[in-house]
Amino acid sequence: MGQRGIMKRISSLFLLTVLAMALVLSGCDVGKKDSGNGKVKIGVTVYDQYDTFVSQLMECFQEFKEDNVEIVVYNASQSQQTQNTQVQKMIDDGCDVICVNLVDRTDPTAVIDAAKKGDVPIVFFNRELVEGDINQWNKLFYVGANAVESGIMEGQLAATACLADKSIDKNGDGLIQYVVLEGEAGHQDSIVRTEYSVNTLISSGVEVEKVGYAIANWNRAQAQTKMSQFIDQYPDGIELVLANNDDMALGAIDAYESAGIIRSKWPAIFGIDGTDVGLEAVRDDRMVGTVYNDKEGQAKAMYRLCIILARGGDITELSDEFTIDDGKYIRLPYDKVTATNINLYIKR
Repeated sequence: MGQRGIMKRISSLFLLTVLAMALVLSGCDVGKKDSGNGKVKIGVTVYDQYDTFVSQLMECFQEFKEDNVEIVVYNASQSQQTQNTQVQKMIDDGCDVICVNLVDRTDPTAVIDAAKKGDVPIVFFNRELVEGDINQWNKLFYVGANAVESGIMEGQLAATACLADKSIDKNGDGLIQYVVLEGEAGHQDSIVRTEYSVNTLISSGVEVEKVGYAIANWNRAQAQTKMSQFIDQYPDGIELVLANNDDMALGAIDAYESAGIIRSKWPAIFGIDGTDVGLEAVRDDRMVGTVYNDKEGQAKAMYRLCIILARGGDITELSDEFTIDDGKYIRLPYDKVTATNINLYIKR
């Protein structure tokens, strides 16, 4: 081989060595999430886009979006099967992290299995899955609130009103005749909100008598229908309405307005969530009080957690901003809202 051939061979070997080193170095990052400020794609699926609180929570979530972040949102339309399909599609479409507002909190298996297979972290929100399920994988998290707290606060609001305003006991029998409008049958938040609101009311010294109970599935129209039936059955016999959320409380108000009953004849009506329309009802003295569910705080926690997870970080990076429980949960506190402090919340 001539000198020129030898030099050519050496040059080729040198180039191959350089390329091999480059591949080794770049290989250190293969399969890892971007730890810089690259593009992040967040997928979201909600159980029902027409749920007032969830839709307002998503509006807040979208407001945090930065230029290098893409957010895609799907509506599961109250079908777990549809939601399972949506999660798989988001994984296939390259989402770095997925937020899931579970349709059925007792059936997250398909969602979790798909996430594990695709190695995509899941942030469950608003509708909390069973504790045992969230521990199936180390990349499952939850952002929301403590339903027990909301039930206790609604009971406290109702007790304070009943003890302070004797006119609520319209028939003067010493008992408060009440109706409960509950969310989904068998749903943990519904059960907990009902149980703790009523128990807190009673433990606060208010003597009560239940005259009605109905499942209204968090829905304003369904609540109006159920409440209209109670009004027909007990035209002057309902003194308190405890609704699991504001939409159902507003449904009760709609029923009284549709029946042509004057405001002074209405029962004391309470809700939970502090939606925009719920707060307006408190301001306008159509609802006595509500329990504010911090949608702004939850949206911020969700967004910040998504960005951190998408870039390979850990939930503990948020410990300076939020309380983190068991390395899995971020729960924002509730607040009691009445006419005395409504302006603090209605302007948020």
